[in-house]
Amino acid sequence: MTINMKIKSLRNQKNIKQAIIANALGITVQAYSMKEMGKRPITTNEVLIISRVLEVPVGNFFE
Repeated sequence: MTINMKIKSLRNQKNIKQAIIANALGITVQAYSMKEMGKRPITTNEVLIISRVLEVPVGNFFE
């Protein structure tokens, strides 16, 4: 499973809307959606922010 798929799965499990993460990243929901779909890269800094929003260790995305 790719990192974007893991992020989407965890976000859905925690019932967090894309808008919450997009806001934390300072991007639009559309731009965030593209990242979740794998159409735009997710930076290391964005992974750190997303892990804080989802309240999971960064390592969860790389297992």
